[in-house]
Amino acid sequence: MTPPGTGSAEGNPGADTPPAVSFCAPDSLPEADRARDATDTPPRVDTLRKRRDFVAASRARRQAMPGMIVQARRRAPGEAEGIRVGFTCSKKVGNAVARNRAKRRLREVARLTLAGIGHDGWDYVLIGRNEVTAARPFDSLTEDFRAAVSKLHAARK
Repeated sequence: MTPPGTGSAEGNPGADTPPAVSFCAPDSLPEADRARDATDTPPRVDTLRKRRDFVAASRARRQAMPGMIVQARRRAPGEAEGIRVGFTCSKKVGNAVARNRAKRRLREVARLTLAGIGHDGWDYVLIGRNEVTAARPFDSLTEDFRAAVSKLHAARK
């Protein structure tokens, strides 16, 4: 016997109704979604986690902008594929709350823009700036990032 209130038909009048959550099977997707070419999908964006990846990016090109500093490096042919991004804020940015706020904003900027403007096979490191990254308007921060990435790639050609 099931205890009352655990979903039995006796104690729960809604036990016969289907769950409110549903999913869309791949066969039932609209034609436009199934017809999407693999080249239309943006490259995958992964997160840098190892110190050696951050150190390697610090030796590469960097672009300072009002809201952040962006470091970028092209990975060697044998390394991982896709776009990788890392975030860092030193103690100069402020206490832990200020650093985390700045990193959250940098993560959101990268999430919204990097898949569209980043280059496959590159590592990017976004560095927060003291009192600017957390206070700068989000649109300006996004534009700073777009400009920095375009300058970094223009300098490589």
